[in-house]
Amino acid sequence: MLQELSIRNFAIIEDLNIRFGKGLTILSGETGAGKSIIINAVNLLLGSRASAALIRTGAESAELEALFDVPPDSRVAGMMTDLGYDPAEGLLVRRIISSTDRHRIYINGRMATMQALGEITAHLASISGQHAHQGLLKEEEHLLVLDQFGDLLALRHQCGEAYTRLLPLIREEQALLHRRDRQEEQVALLQFQQREITAAAPAAGEDKALDMERLRLKNGAALYQTVEQCIQGLYSADGAVVEQLGSMAKALGQLGHMDEGLAGRAGELEALTYQVEDLAAHLRDYLKQIDLDPQRLEVVEARLDVLNKLKRKYGGSLDAVLERAEAIIEQLTAFDTLDDAIARVRSDLAQGQRELGRIAADLTARRQAAAQQLARRVEAELAALKMEGTRFTVDLQPLPPSREASPFLVCAGRGVTDNGSDRAVFMIAPNVGEAMKPLAAIASGGELSRVVLALKAILAHGEDLDTVVFDEVDAGIGGGVADGVGRKLAALAQHHQVLCITHLPQIARYGDHHFQIVKSVVKGRTRTTITPLDAEARVAEMARMLGGETPTATTVAHAREMLMER
Repeated sequence: MLQELSIRNFAIIEDLNIRFGKGLTILSGETGAGKSIIINAVNLLLGSRASAALIRTGAESAELEALFDVPPDSRVAGMMTDLGYDPAEGLLVRRIISSTDRHRIYINGRMATMQALGEITAHLASISGQHAHQGLLKEEEHLLVLDQFGDLLALRHQCGEAYTRLLPLIREEQALLHRRDRQEEQVALLQFQQREITAAAPAAGEDKALDMERLRLKNGAALYQTVEQCIQGLYSADGAVVEQLGSMAKALGQLGHMDEGLAGRAGELEALTYQVEDLAAHLRDYLKQIDLDPQRLEVVEARLDVLNKLKRKYGGSLDAVLERAEAIIEQLTAFDTLDDAIARVRSDLAQGQRELGRIAADLTARRQAAAQQLARRVEAELAALKMEGTRFTVDLQPLPPSREASPFLVCAGRGVTDNGSDRAVFMIAPNVGEAMKPLAAIASGGELSRVVLALKAILAHGEDLDTVVFDEVDAGIGGGVADGVGRKLAALAQHHQVLCITHLPQIARYGDHHFQIVKSVVKGRTRTTITPLDAEARVAEMARMLGGETPTATTVAHAREMLMER
């Protein structure tokens, strides 16, 4: 239940505090006084989108705050507990709307997100204003109303989940079929690429080895000359390094009897002699390997040209070419199993289609039963609202299969969406003898208001809601009809807290609490105030609603009589 509402710097409201009680609360005032602004504020506190345009001129921010009493065993209490809030403290929602569009939300003093606010307040209150009237004219809303009445939202959610599970499988099947359609072309391409790589028979690291060989071939003469000079200097020429080392080793060896240390050094020189001889032998072997054949250079460059073409075509490196060769084998193998993959996906799709069809059929059967019950309830409610003899039905029709939809989204000849396989249209005949027609095509403003009230009254008994708000409920009605609407609101207020904005005294008379909303100009600024009315002030407000700004003794007496007879 909404206990208290605080509004600051919001539209034409500068500072407003309202305490609400149980039962039916009436909000009245002249047109443009700001009654609907209060409803907008409540909407924002329930999670609707905010805009900096709502801030009062001259202010940097607007602040809205509402305190709700939360029954301990309610769905809202459970959601608060799940989100880490203590429902025993009640629910305090605060929204700050900033001129910089950096708005903030607080729940019980803690910063919160729009998602958290929406989850908590989804089952907290219901607001029926002009948007509810317009929404009732949209046939896509009729199915939702029917499901709410029939307590079918959980089954509808199951249908949505089954539908959602089919979508990725449908996309996978379409991709596989597309691959199969292009299979001949793709296989031919892959086989060409495979033959090209296989014919070249590249080996890992081959290009780097050939690059080094090409470098040696291009510089063969210089390599031969330099190595030959090294062999001559180390071993073959007169006075070569080997000869000098041998002479020095022999000289030091002859002095070994004078100093044993020199004998050891002579041995080291002799070892160096052997190392130089080995080095010279290795260089001679290297000379034999130097290829000065220009034809070999042509062969190497031709081979490198083949490898470089492969690298440019298949990834930029020889490793990428080899990886591509492996991938081609895998893709060709996958094509061999493509029919098996399609069969597997279609088996999964068929199973999912059966599950979706079962849920959709169950949903349809329950909707048919709920549609009959809803029609009887609405006709009874409308009779109480001075629309006796009105016939109301819910025309439940099968969804035709969509041409673009997958055949797996067709069950028992019906198209299926996440909401099932039905469309619902509210049909009404307000006058005896008239044919049934869609609600949107026949309802006047007054008739539509009463249909909205009838549906709200029916749905509210089945909803876990504490607060129901009505704006525009008196559109297009008056007299005895308005009195019937007031009685209906009073009956609804026995089970829920009801807030109602009205211009009609026939409705206002049934209020347990009455607030007057007044717009005035103070120091050149428009401001809205709200005042709880005591018994005498309420008589005066009722008289104003009956006879205008200057009530007569007759209208005052009439107002007093209306309040006494309620």
